[in-house]
Amino acid sequence: MVLNNKKKYKGVSVNIFGLPNLDNSKKENTESKKIPKRIYLDSFTADFKENAPKNLILMYDIPDNMKKHRDWFRRQLKSFGFIMVQKSVWVGPSPLPKDFLEYLKEIKIGDKFKTFKLAKAYKF
Repeated sequence: MVLNNKKKYKGVSVNIFGLPNLDNSKKENTESKKIPKRIYLDSFTADFKENAPKNLILMYDIPDNMKKHRDWFRRQLKSFGFIMVQKSVWVGPSPLPKDFLEYLKEIKIGDKFKTFKLAKAYKF
């Protein structure tokens, strides 16, 4: 017959007398609450002026399972001076920084967007 030495009462391990084992309960809680490491994406800056002509259309389709990357991508577009025309269609100055484009390939969203150069600047 095997005896189970770990008795619990209301989620807390107790000893044979019914008193809580405070040392064991702390270890169990920290082991069960393993927090995943957060992924921080790089941030980029561009030397676009405020009145730079908005002559680049950017359309993207980043899936829901990459929501963190999609939100980061939108924040980067805003910092570059892009404005949203529709949910996934943005207009802004060109060209996009090369290190930014390389980083997009590195985080595997480089193939999730298309850019088109406009003949005339976008008027909003």
